Amino acid sequence: MKIDLTQKSVLVTGGSSGIGKAIAQRAVEAGAKVAITGRRAAVCEAAAAEIGALALAGDARDGDACRAAVAACVERFGGLTTLVNSAGVIGGGGTADTDADEWARIVSINLDGTVEMCRAALEPLKQAGEGGAIVNLSSVCGTRPFAQVTAYCVAKAAVDMYTQCLALELAEHKVRVNAIAPGVVQTNLHTVTNAVEDYDAFLARSKETHPLGSVGQPDDAAWMALYLMSDQARWVTGGVFPLDGGRACLSAR
Repeated sequence: MKIDLTQKSVLVTGGSSGIGKAIAQRAVEAGAKVAITGRRAAVCEAAAAEIGALALAGDARDGDACRAAVAACVERFGGLTTLVNSAGVIGGGGTADTDADEWARIVSINLDGTVEMCRAALEPLKQAGEGGAIVNLSSVCGTRPFAQVTAYCVAKAAVDMYTQCLALELAEHKVRVNAIAPGVVQTNLHTVTNAVEDYDAFLARSKETHPLGSVGQPDDAAWMALYLMSDQARWVTGGVFPLDGGRACLSAR
């Protein structure tokens, strides 16, 4: 099945690296008009130039920045049909090890950033009507507890519920809302905030904890996202789809 996104205009948050960048690149290749956001302007601009997207530097937690990004897409592309919320961070620690500032950082970027960008994009997406779609990036941590990343688990569980609530809110407008829940995907997510001390050892152990015996790559998420944003998925909404090499089938460990 070939996915054709030539009629789509797509905004990808966190699109300057990792899963977000892979999604943006594959969307461009499928014919979509694509914009990416990122908090680091120089990195965002370099990534956009590389993949042929529009760079819109900004923080997804900032409502004004979100509205500005959406307005820029509408002006440049003539509308907005698709929003991909890929911006996120992870942090290590349980309740005793995570102070209020770190808790707020993890929850605000993963959850509040998703909500703010969805809120900013609601009207253009409603105008897009059938064919409009939101894809949120969640995590296996949203459905399975990991004591060493408590704040991240809580934030992603909230993203899952928000995805389902928003799917119901937007169903009357024929706008679909789904989430992808990856297991360990090899990106800079774990290293950029030093959430994992020994990344090589972490990856080696992760191959053992995923039944298929390997970790994921950004393109694994990109292909699933392209399907969910395409018209082939016209009857798919409110789903939280595992992408984890079978890890969700196991008891927490």
